[in-house]
Amino acid sequence: MQVVAKFEKVSYNQFSESWKDTFQEDSEQTIKEIYDSITLPKRATVGSAGYDFFSPLKIELKPGETIKIPTGVRVRMKEDWVLQCYPRSGLGFKFRLQLNNTVGIIDSDYYYSDNEGHIFSKITNDSNEGKTVIIEKGDGFMQGIFMQYGITEDDQVTEKRNGGFGSTTK
Repeated sequence: MQVVAKFEKVSYNQFSESWKDTFQEDSEQTIKEIYDSITLPKRATVGSAGYDFFSPLKIELKPGETIKIPTGVRVRMKEDWVLQCYPRSGLGFKFRLQLNNTVGIIDSDYYYSDNEGHIFSKITNDSNEGKTVIIEKGDGFMQGIFMQYGITEDDQVTEKRNGGFGSTTK
């Protein structure tokens, strides 16, 4: 297997700013405790393709409810690689837990963006069976898989990323 990436935490300042924006939480002590407890993504077994992302808080989603989660994580990876993010298989199967963008795409140059490459996850409980999903703090809820990609022979892109999430189409 080829080593292509390294997960890191974003800075405390970036995490705090994102957390306050998402949850309107202003207790620095609470935010610091959450930040300090962040676990970097890891594989569960030697045969696992996906790196599990762990929830920084307890989440309870009734059918149709959505939450945006600042993970506190960023990833530095080789230039011709991408991190693709999906819900954990069991959560998708049992609760129809969905990522709102269906598949999260983390580009290699996102690491250098103005938000430090902070990875967010927006998830929805899409249950049509009336099931409430509960994800405990520290439980895996999303998985990321590294994939190599190619470009066309006439590719002429010279633009550099100058922003964070969704900035490449501005």
